[in-house]
Amino acid sequence: MAIAGATNDLLTAVLAARWKTVSGKFADLAREIPDDKFESELVNGTRTCGDVLRHVTYWNRYIADSLNGRKAHDSANELPRTDYPRRAHILEALEKANGEIANGMNRNLDAKTLELICMAFEHLSEHYGQLVVYVRLLGAIPPASRP
Repeated sequence: MAIAGATNDLLTAVLAARWKTVSGKFADLAREIPDDKFESELVNGTRTCGDVLRHVTYWNRYIADSLNGRKAHDSANELPRTDYPRRAHILEALEKANGEIANGMNRNLDAKTLELICMAFEHLSEHYGQLVVYVRLLGAIPPASRP
């Protein structure tokens, strides 16, 4: 069941604007990670910062594909490091997927679409918090926390 007319338009506008804000904060935070620490385990047994970004980008592509009517692949859990070895490659793919998620929100908000949007916000927020801790462990202040 789709949400009716003007309410649907208002919700899609608000959700797309909020998505652009939070996904932009995530990308800004990713830029704060020093290159020499990008692929280092900060705590034994955890993902590297690069691994976190490849993971988030993989699932953001999945959500973008699903929202935009393309076949979404869920056979992996992150982009391959061999194909995305550097932050610039990952950020390019991340920002493309984030834009496609925002564009995909501009359709009728049926239950499946709302579920995908909620998944996108939840997953990005989880890993944003993780990267905030990583950045702080590296001695930096996250951009959104600066005065």
